[in-house]
Amino acid sequence: MQALNLSKAFTLIESGPVVLITTHDVKKNNIMTISWTMVMDFTPVFAITTGEWNYSFAALRKHRECVIAIPTVDLLDTVVGIGTCSGADTDKFARFQLTPVQASLVRPPLIKECLANIECKVIDIVEKHNIIVLEGVAAYIDSERKEKRTVHAVGDGTFIVDGRKIDRKTMMAAKLPPGV
Repeated sequence: MQALNLSKAFTLIESGPVVLITTHDVKKNNIMTISWTMVMDFTPVFAITTGEWNYSFAALRKHRECVIAIPTVDLLDTVVGIGTCSGADTDKFARFQLTPVQASLVRPPLIKECLANIECKVIDIVEKHNIIVLEGVAAYIDSERKEKRTVHAVGDGTFIVDGRKIDRKTMMAAKLPPGV
């Protein structure tokens, strides 16, 4: 083993897939790219990291709702592009030719081009760590979409693409909580 710069240690255990978060601030819809996501237990509760530096943060704090849109590898350049410009001066839906779809329970839109979308309500903001805790209130998946591989940020401008699925359901069935 060789030493690794401690500031790069997070790249070894980077969390869930890169997602797009849609918000609405009464005037317009916006999209931000988030590379730090987390599922909390076996519930529809999720955490993301963002803060004052991000234009969408004010809408999350004030209106307390969003959509987590899950893009696939074919949208990677779009995802990176969204993350490198600000919604303060850019209509990201128009610039990146994404289709907003009316959500059922929240004002921010779903993104049609994404594999899945989860409508969420903000249930906690942990400002000390810039963590937004979200509760899913509705979820949708495009099961007919051919590309299903998501991407994970490594933290230095590179990404890892999900590979093939390996099924161990029967092996784990006795270990899962009821209903999972």
